[in-house]
Amino acid sequence: MKEPDVMVYLMTGFLDSGKTQFLNFTLSQDYFQIDGKTLLILCEEGEEEYDPRELLKYGVVIETVEDKEDLTEEWLEEMNKKHKPERVVIEYNGMWQVSEFEKMKLPAGWAIEQKITTVDASTFQMYLTNLKPLFVEMVKGAELVLFNRCEDKKPLAGYRRSVKVVSPQAEVIFEDENGEVDNIFEDEVPYDLKAPVIEIPREDYGIWYIDMQEHPERYKGKVVEFVAKVMKPKAFPSKVFYPGRMAMTCCADDTSFLGYVCRSAYAPKLNAGDWVKIRAKVRYANLSVYGGEGPVLEAENIEPAEPIEELVYFN
Repeated sequence: MKEPDVMVYLMTGFLDSGKTQFLNFTLSQDYFQIDGKTLLILCEEGEEEYDPRELLKYGVVIETVEDKEDLTEEWLEEMNKKHKPERVVIEYNGMWQVSEFEKMKLPAGWAIEQKITTVDASTFQMYLTNLKPLFVEMVKGAELVLFNRCEDKKPLAGYRRSVKVVSPQAEVIFEDENGEVDNIFEDEVPYDLKAPVIEIPREDYGIWYIDMQEHPERYKGKVVEFVAKVMKPKAFPSKVFYPGRMAMTCCADDTSFLGYVCRSAYAPKLNAGDWVKIRAKVRYANLSVYGGEGPVLEAENIEPAEPIEELVYFN
């Protein structure tokens, strides 16, 4: 695939989440320098400010968008003609829907190269509770999510899972005032990984689902047992099905089915929507449904189960 002529870096995050601080630092670094011009588009004003004269030393020019209605395809075309940038960095307004920008037709040669989200850990829970749809749009498809102002008492592992269920590919970094926070995920999962059969409690399904992706070394060759709902995609072979549960990623109308491929000779007898208790051995394989390597459950036993609450939680 041909690389874009103009790489666009989309910076998202709520007001005062650290976007400006991150960009002020990054734009001045040697590794981020290019021969041509960088166009920095600002869509909001926070406490941190840019020094236009200082940024000019690094080939950066600033344009500001005051109102959401002004950020149009036509305006972007004007900026492209005016500056002829080699690179574009957009500090997006935290209260604007990111999806609206992502749907826009960018000037010829422009393409989003990277999406980065900054999060103030001290206010994250408040924003997640009150503005979850906006946050989900921010992190959906992001390559990097940076939590800053972290404190030891905050449930950082739970914050990470909240990101990973929306964007499994995202790198999630935590920083306090002294820099990156290390070893926050060495805490044990709330079930026994050393048991002959790792039993996954219903309330911990979300933790297990994410941990299976993040730590395959913990599960390869192990036997797990859990309760799930049966899904049977038409493209799957008769002896393969998809057990899992639903997760609310944004709002009541935006849910995702979280499950892993399961193989069993008993699968043809299962119906979509059945609730089952599964005991299966875990292996990992490259499958198109995952877009790479992911867990494959080789069922050792399947039996009917009573329905449980369908929605999954990650803390």
